[in-house]
Amino acid sequence: MCRSVIVLAATIQSLDLTRPPRSGYGCLPRASVFGSAFPPESPEQAAGPQLKGVILGGGSFGLAMAHVLGRNGVAVTLLMRNKLDAEAINLSRRHPKYLSDIEIPTTTCATTDEKEALRDASFVVHCVPVQHSRRYLRKMSKLVPSGVPVLCTSKGIDRKTLSLMCEILPSQLGAGRSYAFLSGPSFAREIAEGLATAVVVASEDRRVAFGFRDLLASESFRVFTSADVVGLEVGGAVKNVLALAAGMCEGLDLGTNAVTALVTRGLYEMQRIALAMGGRASTIAGLSGVGDTFGTCFGPLSRNRNTGVRLGRGERLDDILADMGEVAEGVETAFALERLIKKSHKSYRLDLKFPIIFGVAEILRGDRTPREGLEALMGLPLRPEFIAPVSDGLPNRRRPLIVVPDYADESDDDRDIDFAD
Repeated sequence: MCRSVIVLAATIQSLDLTRPPRSGYGCLPRASVFGSAFPPESPEQAAGPQLKGVILGGGSFGLAMAHVLGRNGVAVTLLMRNKLDAEAINLSRRHPKYLSDIEIPTTTCATTDEKEALRDASFVVHCVPVQHSRRYLRKMSKLVPSGVPVLCTSKGIDRKTLSLMCEILPSQLGAGRSYAFLSGPSFAREIAEGLATAVVVASEDRRVAFGFRDLLASESFRVFTSADVVGLEVGGAVKNVLALAAGMCEGLDLGTNAVTALVTRGLYEMQRIALAMGGRASTIAGLSGVGDTFGTCFGPLSRNRNTGVRLGRGERLDDILADMGEVAEGVETAFALERLIKKSHKSYRLDLKFPIIFGVAEILRGDRTPREGLEALMGLPLRPEFIAPVSDGLPNRRRPLIVVPDYADESDDDRDIDFAD
């Protein structure tokens, strides 16, 4: 994207000519950090810059993002590994393996030609699993045009480097571009079918967060915004591990009480990690934390939950993974979290502070069975539910409701309410 287009779009936005109305989707901004985000309404508009989106990864979520963008008339190219799958999409409008019963929008084309796909790209959507992302992005680093913003949908922690995607992307594609991260309760099939979905896009760059919000939002796909990238990423990573544990509960036929208690205590572990890494408790309480955890732990479409169910019923992990055909990110993330916690927390008896995460890792490693893991959790020392800060012990006082903006230059315009904490 030409830098002058970005500057022009920012200038137009500063004049308030592109702000959306206070309600409805009928007049989304047509100028953004990407240029013209929607199909032209007149020949004059057609002469201006048009978007070219590239989705890295042709799996289920890459297809889901193609549906989201296609509904808004945005043309995208799916960059895939398998040439036969790409040809099938272009000819039949269906992926032969993933979501094969749902027709792919005509605004989407597929290719395995990396140079052709990324030439003149306006934005990139990264949908490659975390454990493969570093090597994949290293190969793409010289092909992604400079300054082009990247939206990442991958969730997890790299097992080798213990890095989040917000660390992996700049290390491979450079710090001279803006990055945004999407998370929330968002099963690919439901998105592709057009069912109502709400997600969060987090970025340290306000313009890019708003730009991707306006690019993706529709009547069936609501997009909130945030500046808490770390909190969003931690939530998206830890929830997959909790889903494995929740599935084990179901596989063991432990009942609703057990799985509800386990997920709730797991969210407490998630919050501890997020706060230690610089995230916010409010983010964990939102769509990318509690929301995504509920969907993944209780939803029948969750690969991580279904993996846990089969483990609870006595199947071997290797057999389950070989049979799935898609990635269950929670498996590798559990090992990465265990190492990350041990490396960053120097306190005594970490297994008492993170019993669920550590327990899942032990079960996946074969150190204990799911039944033994349950017995270990139930046998933990009795203690208060929360280890609260000293200030929480003071008598309750009425406190004013304080709205903290994500950005120093943010106005109090209620159209920007998504960026208030």
